Amino acid sequence: MIVPISNENRTQVNESIKKEWAGPLIISKGVSHDSSKQDGFASITNGNLTGYALYDISDSKCEITVLQSLLENHGIGSELINAVKNAAIQKGCKNLWLITTNDNLHAIRFYQKFGFDLVAVHFNAVDSARKLKPSIPLFGDDGIPVKHEFEFSLRLI
Repeated sequence: MIVPISNENRTQVNESIKKEWAGPLIISKGVSHDSSKQDGFASITNGNLTGYALYDISDSKCEITVLQSLLENHGIGSELINAVKNAAIQKGCKNLWLITTNDNLHAIRFYQKFGFDLVAVHFNAVDSARKLKPSIPLFGDDGIPVKHEFEFSLRLI
């Protein structure tokens, strides 16, 4: 079940972001986001947190700043994106976008299958992000050096 993040589940989401993302600070395109204060949605299965998505709206664009499925291949990521997409449309957004790093091959495939287009590669952007958040690892999935930000976009209107 996908529900808006509320006082009831915010603590669980914040704890998971701290563990999974070294949060609450999230960096994208050189901008710092405090994930503990962002709007979003949580996936709850049998009373347990199974995923979450956080977003930020600015200039008729909605950025998904965090997307985390704690149960892979159950449709949770898609449900969370659809919840954010619907919220963005209701708030008049024309574009839904997000950043992932070059090492996150699973996410890169997922976003393209969902319909997002790769619209930019921000070369060596993670070097700048590490100045704001030194905990960003040097190596990610499959031992790939974490260096670049991949920007994906989905037109809403």
